[in-house]
Amino acid sequence: MKLQDRVCLITGGGHGLGRDFALAFAREGAHLAICGTNEQALASTAAELRAGGHRVLSLIADVSDEKAVAHLVEATLAEFGHIDVLVNNAGIAGPTAKVTEVKREDWERTLAINLTGAFLCAQAVLPHMAARRQGKIINISSVAGHKGYAMRAPYAASKWGLIGLSQTLAVEWGSHNIQVNTISPGPVRGERIESVIRNRAEQMNLSIAEVTRQYTTPLALGRFVEPEHVAATAVFLASSESDSITGETIKVSSGYGLS
Repeated sequence: MKLQDRVCLITGGGHGLGRDFALAFAREGAHLAICGTNEQALASTAAELRAGGHRVLSLIADVSDEKAVAHLVEATLAEFGHIDVLVNNAGIAGPTAKVTEVKREDWERTLAINLTGAFLCAQAVLPHMAARRQGKIINISSVAGHKGYAMRAPYAASKWGLIGLSQTLAVEWGSHNIQVNTISPGPVRGERIESVIRNRAEQMNLSIAEVTRQYTTPLALGRFVEPEHVAATAVFLASSESDSITGETIKVSSGYGLS
């Protein structure tokens, strides 16, 4: 198996893509630490993993809280002894509004979770990875991190920032045999994109169907991304097959912007 006995820490691991990552990593033999702020979702995912015979540590943690991140990493090290892979997946959608209508607290909260949280988690695990001269960090950005995204300024800014953070970490820590890469999904089928579409339809006084077409029309494949395809890309980046890949951004986007 590609991740046999590797210890993988996944933030936002209770639901959505985080859950998909956890299940995919477990199938490849990984031991897992998952965190998030939704206790019920975390418990459900952890129970599903344990029922499959997998070893998992589940912790409530807000990644924008430096002390919570320190505790998360310390608990993971205490349980497993080391951390091979960090997946910075925790994130929120942020507000749907023009810049002039975005509240400062919503701007700051979106960046705190989506960008500062990734920074804090990387900062906490890197010394341990460097001491072992191996490690992988996977930051989950978005196609919104590659071009302007009207009505979603905080989210777009945070996702652009993740790409810059990944490339900087790759340069800083490459000599320690640590690979840092980014995945930029397009619109992924599931509850998150459905909520985004509803909010956008309400703000723009459009129908759900009209807004859905706004998201599918730029996709060469004409359909939303399947979450398991994003998870498979994460498995690849977490495995030894990607040992010569760092500082890269892989789009899993159904051909976003090609059509």
